[in-house]
Amino acid sequence: MPLPEVPRPASGPGDRPITVLLADDEALVRAGVRAILSSDPGIEVVAEAADGREALELAARFRPSVALLDIRMPVLDGLAAARELAVRLPGTAVAMLTVFGEDEYIDAALKVGVSGFLLKASAPQELIAGVKAVASGAAYLSPRVARRVVDRLRAVDVGAPQVARAAVAQLSARETDVLILLGAGYSNAQIGARLHLTEGTVKGHVSAILLKLGAVNRVQAAVLAHHAGLVPPGS
Repeated sequence: MPLPEVPRPASGPGDRPITVLLADDEALVRAGVRAILSSDPGIEVVAEAADGREALELAARFRPSVALLDIRMPVLDGLAAARELAVRLPGTAVAMLTVFGEDEYIDAALKVGVSGFLLKASAPQELIAGVKAVASGAAYLSPRVARRVVDRLRAVDVGAPQVARAAVAQLSARETDVLILLGAGYSNAQIGARLHLTEGTVKGHVSAILLKLGAVNRVQAAVLAHHAGLVPPGS
C-alpha cells in the first residue's frame, strides 16, 4: 500500500545547525557548494579540505554532522576517506559529491558505508535536501543517481529476490515495519512518527536489522528491502 508522507520538522532558531565538512580538490567547487549550503540557516560549513587526508584531520577536530566528500581527490580519495571515517567517527554521516556516470564509484561507496550521493550539477535545493537527509539518519541519492542504481539492480541475477526474501525473513514483525519505511527513504525520526516509536527505539531496531541482514549501512538494507518486494514501487 502507498506509504503516507511524514513531514520533517522545520528547523527552529533554537535548533543546533547541521555542521558540514566539505572536501574537494577544486577551490571553485568548494566555494560554490559552501555558498549553496550556507544559504540555509540550518546548515553551517565548519571546515574545508582539499584532499582526503586533510578531510580526516579536520573531521577529527570538528566532528561534523556530515562529511561531504569528492570521490576523486589527491593524497587520499573520497572512498578511502569515507572508509576511515566510518571507523573513526561513526557519528558523522558521509555523502559523496560526484559527477554523473561514475557507476563503479557508486558500487564501491555503498560497500564502505556512504549514506548519500549528491551530484555537483544538482540544483541548490537538492544539495541542501540531501545534506539534511543524511544528517537526519536517512539515505539520500540524487534522482539521476537513484535511477542508475535502480537500473543496475534490475540487471542483477534472478536469484537476488529469493536471497533478499530469505534474509528479511529473519526479522521480527516490528523490524520488518521499520525496514519497509527505511527502504522508502524515511529518516529515524520519520519512522518513529509513523510507527509511534521513540527515535532511540528506532535506532535500536535499525542496528538489529543491519546486523541480521549483514548490511554495512542503511543503503544496503534499503536495497535488500526493494529486492524482497517490501517497498511499494515509486516509494
